[in-house]
Amino acid sequence: MYLSSIELLAVGLAGVGTGLIGAVLGTGGGVFLVPALVIGFGLPVHHAVATSIVTVIATSSAAASANVERGTANMRLGMTLEVATSVGAIAGGLTAAVVAPRVLEAIFAVVLLPTAAIMWRRSEPTGAVEPNDSAALDPGELGGSYLEAATGRRVVYRVRRLWAGLTVSFAAGNLSGLLGIGGGVFKVPALHLLCGVPIRAAAATSNFMIGVTAAASAFLYYGRGEVRPGATAAAVLGVLAGSALGSALSPRMGGGLVRKLFAVLLGLVAIQMLYRVVGGG
Repeated sequence: MYLSSIELLAVGLAGVGTGLIGAVLGTGGGVFLVPALVIGFGLPVHHAVATSIVTVIATSSAAASANVERGTANMRLGMTLEVATSVGAIAGGLTAAVVAPRVLEAIFAVVLLPTAAIMWRRSEPTGAVEPNDSAALDPGELGGSYLEAATGRRVVYRVRRLWAGLTVSFAAGNLSGLLGIGGGVFKVPALHLLCGVPIRAAAATSNFMIGVTAAASAFLYYGRGEVRPGATAAAVLGVLAGSALGSALSPRMGGGLVRKLFAVLLGLVAIQMLYRVVGGG
């Protein structure tokens, strides 16, 4: 199917919204863009996933540089986890060729609901501290620190349970290649809940990682002819604009607001996709 000029403009506007949300939450925006393309524009789910994979690369490119400059993105931790994520992404991209679209949508809904519930209820991990002296706590080999713009204090944290982060990163990469969601929807909660990384640093580190994750599986979709040039170009332009805006807004948002927004949006998308699967619409 082909999209009209008005529909392409609407795809671009949808990209702006998903890029903004993806930059703030570290998810890449694919978790919102895929349902929008499938439900709103009638794209086959495999084509929507392929488009989302490409826009995830754009989100990461637009947001990662700002996060690295601020120090919120933990590059050492991100590259350590990226090894497991990239392997999982390639496996997911291969699996997607033999999985029915309805199964993809069902998986999409099921994995998001528990994530939304956990993020809504969880508070900042006790392993994160905000000492006046940045040397008051040694962050360790993979830990880090960053300046919290809202309070003017430096947040220093250590990374706990690295094995759990590696395990979830592999699963996140697999589901990224399978569902086109960038994996951030799983990496951010894993880093925050299991590894003790503050939510802002978890989101920034995820944004840094998701571009590599998406690139690892994007060539598989392109090779199968599932990347639709018109829709993808419109979505990428919108996502770039939205990501730039999200990067500017992110430092002004509190961690609690980010978590609540994360949970609400994931829950709504999961319910919508589950209804589509059950209702057969």
